[in-house]
Amino acid sequence: MSAPTKPATMKQTERVVQGPGFGRGPMGGGMVGQKAHDFRASGKRLLGLLRPARMQAVAVLLLAAGSVASVVVGPYLLGKGTDLVFNGLISERLPEGSTKAQAIAAAEARGDDRAANFLRGLDIVPGQGVDFGAVGHILLIVLAIYVLGQFLGWLQGWLVNDVVQGTVQRMRSDVEDKIHRLPLSYFDRQPRGELLSRVTNDIDNVAQNLQQTMSQLLTSVLMVIGVLGMMFWVSPLLAGIALVSVPLAMIATAQIMKRSQSQFINQWRQTGRLNGQIEEAISGHALVTVFGRRSAVEAEFAEANEGLYQSSYRAQFVSGLVMPLMMLIGNLNYVVIAVVGGIRVAHGSLSLGEVQAFIQYSRMYTQPITQIASMANLLQSGVASAERVFELLDAEEEVGSTPLVEVRASASLETKETRGEVHFEDVSFSYDRDEPLIEDLSLVARPGETVAIVGPTGAGKTTLVNLIMRFYELDGGRITLDGVDITAMPRAELRDNIGMVLQDTWLFEGTIRDNIAYGRPGATDEEIREAARATYVDRFVHSLPEGYDTRVDDEGSNLSAGERQLITIARAFLAQPALLILDEATSSVDTRTELLLQHAMAALRTDRTSFVIAHRLSTIRDADLILVMEHGRIVEQGSHAELLERGGAFARLHAAQFAAAAG
Repeated sequence: MSAPTKPATMKQTERVVQGPGFGRGPMGGGMVGQKAHDFRASGKRLLGLLRPARMQAVAVLLLAAGSVASVVVGPYLLGKGTDLVFNGLISERLPEGSTKAQAIAAAEARGDDRAANFLRGLDIVPGQGVDFGAVGHILLIVLAIYVLGQFLGWLQGWLVNDVVQGTVQRMRSDVEDKIHRLPLSYFDRQPRGELLSRVTNDIDNVAQNLQQTMSQLLTSVLMVIGVLGMMFWVSPLLAGIALVSVPLAMIATAQIMKRSQSQFINQWRQTGRLNGQIEEAISGHALVTVFGRRSAVEAEFAEANEGLYQSSYRAQFVSGLVMPLMMLIGNLNYVVIAVVGGIRVAHGSLSLGEVQAFIQYSRMYTQPITQIASMANLLQSGVASAERVFELLDAEEEVGSTPLVEVRASASLETKETRGEVHFEDVSFSYDRDEPLIEDLSLVARPGETVAIVGPTGAGKTTLVNLIMRFYELDGGRITLDGVDITAMPRAELRDNIGMVLQDTWLFEGTIRDNIAYGRPGATDEEIREAARATYVDRFVHSLPEGYDTRVDDEGSNLSAGERQLITIARAFLAQPALLILDEATSSVDTRTELLLQHAMAALRTDRTSFVIAHRLSTIRDADLILVMEHGRIVEQGSHAELLERGGAFARLHAAQFAAAAG
């Protein structure tokens, strides 16, 4: 092990910044601030997600048009049927054998001009009566049209569901892919509950809104267009009267939408905050109980719950004004149309069936307008959720890099397996630019050597291994692996060469076999068992009823802490990495198991560069180099024996630890 060419120092910062996966709680970061909401841009981007399904979207449009057409033509045909009945009833009251002209002339002779004008607007044959055959024929046609419309509407709903679910599936895939491309510093700042809220609640809300807008909103818009066309066809005068309500409705809706939008954004922000608080309380339930913090947690929950209640109440109250206001405008419009239409019938300008059809159209016209207005709050909520998802998708990613083979080729380096030689060359780093943490750190770790890092909690020990893993980027200097700058390597390729055993064990829901093989999915059963035997997992697995097929949950609660630690070590053993990072790797096991693990780790570290972070100095006796960090500085370095002989900081740590163990 070669000594550093320059003295290395670390400046202590006021705050202790833990690396990802090395001790930060789920709520370790602050809430990321919301951007200013841009409804138009976010809505346009949301619609852009439908582009891969544009053919289905066109089919949805055509089906919706067909369904709406069947509904729109119905009242007109029913109006014709009403005219047949009404005209027949009037005809029965007129003298048989006379003509329409004679009936009008008779009315004028009596001085009854209203009756004369009324008869002029009717299609009558005096004495003929109602043609029930023609009426029945119209009813059958209307029935067939309505059945066809319902069938087209069902097809539309089926296609909409297919389009929406496919779009949301792609969105979830994009989010999942994005999460794996985010720097781990993003997760330091982002509370877990807030992130989960974006990935689950917000995407679900987008799905719900897409479903409703593609079905109800599209149908409502087409209905307005179709009904409006029929209204002008029947009576331009009545259509003009009906249109007076449109600007009133638009102005009222726009004002309400403007006020409700900020409330919906705040509602989803408060939802993320509450989710984070609940997730933290559940995951830390044991600590909350031990430290008697139940009252404080309940107070925090009550505050977050009250914030969500207030924001939700305001959002729903403001947006809830849309429907009653639209219904009021619609009812007033209906009354005016009924009065004017009756007058027109009396003057013979319109038939009774036409007025009946127009009144139906006015109701049909008001209903989709009301639906569009009532869905305004859904649109606001959905676009607000979409924007939160887009913020995640737009978050700055880890910087891309060149494949390792190309780097070596351009540098005239031989392409071969990674040996694990790590150089720190004048490395400087800080979590905050104004507060340097590491300055001018230089060291060399050769293949097969073990570098141990010791010191009190918060001294920044994990920072060094974070930099090797490229969890963070350097402020200055460089780190090389086998002579290649790690910033020139794809992170995935770099990390494929590194095995890690963390202090906080992580097991996913599955079998013990699957958890061991996590870092090497193609491993054979014999290779898995060999890794388990080497790390003493095999010993306790044989005592389990289902052996390697024993299922564990994501917290591994059905296994002891030592057993979980052993499985994570077996996982690293099976991966056969060129570099090892062991963060408090044996801190959760008993003394006997620790001794067994030391032998297993000795075999695992053979011909592999290892960086070990440990408080228990007994685990690093055989380390080739020990770096001692104290008060933010690397104050000593050397082998175990050399540091004890010097009687400095390491010797004091060693004496204090073993005195505590003896006491």
